[in-house]
Amino acid sequence: MTRRISLVLLILTVVLLTVAAVPLGLSITQHEHVAFRDKTQAAARVVASSAEEYLSDGLSGDAMRADLAAAQQAGDCVAVFDKNGQLVAGTPCGAAEGQQGRELAVETLSGREPEPPDSEGRLLAAEPVGDFRRPAGSVVLARSTTSLDTRIVATWTWIALIGVGGIVAATLVSLRLARWVGRPLTTLDTAAQRLGEGELGERAVVTGGPPEVRRLAATFNTMAARTEALIHGHQAVVADVSHQLRTPLAALRLRLDLLATAPEDTAPELLASAQDEVARLSRLVDGLLAVARAEHAVPRPVAVRVDEVVRERVAAWEAVAHERGILLTSRCPASAPVAFGAGDLEQALDNLLANALDAVPDGGAVAVDSTPGPDTLRLRVVDNGPGMSADAKAAAFRRFGNPQARGSGLGLAIVHRLLTANGGTARLEDTPGGGLTAVLELPLWHQRKGTRGGRPEPGPGSAASP
Repeated sequence: MTRRISLVLLILTVVLLTVAAVPLGLSITQHEHVAFRDKTQAAARVVASSAEEYLSDGLSGDAMRADLAAAQQAGDCVAVFDKNGQLVAGTPCGAAEGQQGRELAVETLSGREPEPPDSEGRLLAAEPVGDFRRPAGSVVLARSTTSLDTRIVATWTWIALIGVGGIVAATLVSLRLARWVGRPLTTLDTAAQRLGEGELGERAVVTGGPPEVRRLAATFNTMAARTEALIHGHQAVVADVSHQLRTPLAALRLRLDLLATAPEDTAPELLASAQDEVARLSRLVDGLLAVARAEHAVPRPVAVRVDEVVRERVAAWEAVAHERGILLTSRCPASAPVAFGAGDLEQALDNLLANALDAVPDGGAVAVDSTPGPDTLRLRVVDNGPGMSADAKAAAFRRFGNPQARGSGLGLAIVHRLLTANGGTARLEDTPGGGLTAVLELPLWHQRKGTRGGRPEPGPGSAASP
């Protein structure tokens, strides 16, 4: 990329210099030619003026000879012809007396104004003596073009030097610019390659370059950090799942081994134990699938009546609570519906009630209540069981976060995923007098959807009353 940027800038500079310098050089060259011709003709007119006094007025030719001497001293060759085309006077060099000079003199005497031609490094200029229509003679002046050529060569030399200097400067600037842009991109490319090779801690250190490249490096570093955290999280999940599956699998294998050699009277007991381990494995796998679905699903909120869902789920778990002598109650007055995915609140409540009923001792109590607020509805599941330590509560919403959990250790993780996916929050608090309280903050429906006629607009699958 560095070579490409440098080459493009260099070509652009060469084109711009060519477009600007060549017309300028041609214009200066043309101006020098015109100025040289005008000066040559002006010198010829000076001699023609003094020759008029000699040829037309019959005065002394001293002024003409003085001008001829001055012209000779300046390096010019001059010839003065009379009206018959005969040479009257001239400088010793004789360059103006040649064939071209005589032809110019004849044309001038005939009343025409000839174009001064170049003759072997000299410019010839002819001027009439006296009246242009009836001249008394003609003056032909030949001037060397050496000075003109020297000036033109010097002009083009300076233009070429300026062009070369511009190209060199453009090359240096383009190289520096290309490196300024390309070096951080090379660093970023190297970091991306190392990250792709498995170096999860690799980061792009970009301190120079354009702001867009620095922002790209910052975005890459953010992506790399999130990728590292995600991979480490997945590795931790795999390790946790492997650890959790190892215990029931080992127990199941042991019971099956014993079953193969056990006497007939103990076989039913060992078979029942094996079936318990299979059920435990099934619950663990079901919990992992539920967490995965909660993490990757994007729920579509609908209007959900919390009082109806609580009443329904408490009635479903009442038989389990009655069997263990646990008092299961609810106090959820009718209130505005919440915005929640269809079936998500039921699943969250099932996990909380299952954990609570499993945690409290026989004869304990579990209560569900709700308190509406301006933007959210607070739903609590309160039990008087053994509770949790501060460290256990801090880790409870992670997979297998509670090592002392009697079940799979995934129930609270499922609850947390469902709540956060629906825009709510979940936390654990100590119950006054002992126990654990799960607090859910559920967003109200009007915070997600508009209202019409003072009543909520239920979405598809809504649990709201008609």
